[in-house]
Amino acid sequence: MTASIDYQYFVWRAVPRPEREEFLNVGVVVYCEDSGEFLCGYEVNDDRLRSLDPGVDLDALRDALENLSGLIRDGGSAGMARARRRGALFGWLAAPRSTLVQPGPVHGGHVAEPGPDGLAGELDRLMARHVAVPAAPKYPE
Repeated sequence: MTASIDYQYFVWRAVPRPEREEFLNVGVVVYCEDSGEFLCGYEVNDDRLRSLDPGVDLDALRDALENLSGLIRDGGSAGMARARRRGALFGWLAAPRSTLVQPGPVHGGHVAEPGPDGLAGELDRLMARHVAVPAAPKYPE
């Protein structure tokens, strides 16, 4: 029997124009305190973001997401992020900010019977649910 997994997660939001308070979900960050696993994934949909702001700097967005992902992968290269515990880093990343990439609210999750991929499988499920472009509904002809 595989142990259950309790975790916390939040969704990264791309906010091209903060004054309009419009955003598009672009990633998910997942943290499990018990195992110390800390994972993230992101996906940038250029067309959907341009619908919010035709002048959005997609390169800056990708750079920001890659830098944030790097903090999660290896704790950062210097300063506060490297010195902190993983749980504290999760809290720091989840703190509200007014930048191109903003965190959504923190949510809790539980997997009673994790699949073979464990928390990585749960990250995939959350990415599909919160970030991926939904399939078009199928209507009878």
